[in-house]
Amino acid sequence: MPRKTTFQRNPPGTPPVTEAVGESEAFLTFQALLSRAAAVDRPILILGERGTGKELAARRLHYLSSRWRAPMVTLNCAALTPALIETELFGHEKGAYTGAVNDRAGRFEAADGGTLFLDEIAAVPLEVQEKILRTVEYGTFERVGSSRVLETDVRIVGATNADILALSRKGLFKRDLLDRLSFDALVLPPLRDRGEDILLLADHFARRMAIELQREKPPAFSAKALDALLEYGWPGNIRELKNVVERAVYRTDTARIDTIEFSPFRSPFSAPASAPAAPETGAAHICPGTDPMTLPLKKALAELEIRMVQNALESARFNQKKAAERLGLTYDQFRGLLRKHGDHIER
Repeated sequence: MPRKTTFQRNPPGTPPVTEAVGESEAFLTFQALLSRAAAVDRPILILGERGTGKELAARRLHYLSSRWRAPMVTLNCAALTPALIETELFGHEKGAYTGAVNDRAGRFEAADGGTLFLDEIAAVPLEVQEKILRTVEYGTFERVGSSRVLETDVRIVGATNADILALSRKGLFKRDLLDRLSFDALVLPPLRDRGEDILLLADHFARRMAIELQREKPPAFSAKALDALLEYGWPGNIRELKNVVERAVYRTDTARIDTIEFSPFRSPFSAPASAPAAPETGAAHICPGTDPMTLPLKKALAELEIRMVQNALESARFNQKKAAERLGLTYDQFRGLLRKHGDHIER
């Protein structure tokens, strides 16, 4: 296994920088951009696909900044209703609404002097975006149910896997807020663009899992298993790789891993009782075996595209670039089909 390059915690008395692993050009370029951005006390957006490590990047940004001794406070905006997002961010006064029996400080107060990390920031509703904009511009806000003006000094780091520019053009994300939050926008590279790091990360996660299981050392990957890891397309990125490797380590009782199982839902005993129903919206999905000649033209063409894309992905071990080549498409054209039929294609 090749030697890994890591960015680890610093000695005592210096920022506790969270570990990151890699040596690919894409990884090192991103880390250099992150370090440069950390030194400038401005809002930053971190963009990237699911599972690429946006929160890890945000933590490194905080601990490399001059604010590292102050708190880093996080909020997953996609997990809350609009009303809850507002009170979580700004707090509330006693009696502000039913159930508000005490005064409560929000995340802006808790992060004063430090960093406020807003994960899935694209999910914040427009009415709350307006309050965030005023807080960013003036450093002041009011708790829900109060007219008392409070001050805060925070650095906002936002993250999303959504196309936030497209949302802004559609009026779903305030352009003024986007401009204020994006002093710089750092794009995390997907794992498929970090080929040199796949085996480094696999070794890293295998060693950590072996320690958790109290084993003397992790099992080794066979050549077949290493090839499988390298050829797979990793649609779930680093989070998926971590799950796959940890599952392989915990399932084996031998000194070597010969087979990589990418899905935990496949059973050697039986097939699922029934397939999940197709969504009612989006491109129509037709049951297998349906004769396309009996369908309206648009539905028949959509079904043909779905089947061909799915077959290409499976035959290419879900490597999207290889699947595109099998279909005679460019990578961008293939990604366009994935976006078009995403609800009906297993990736």
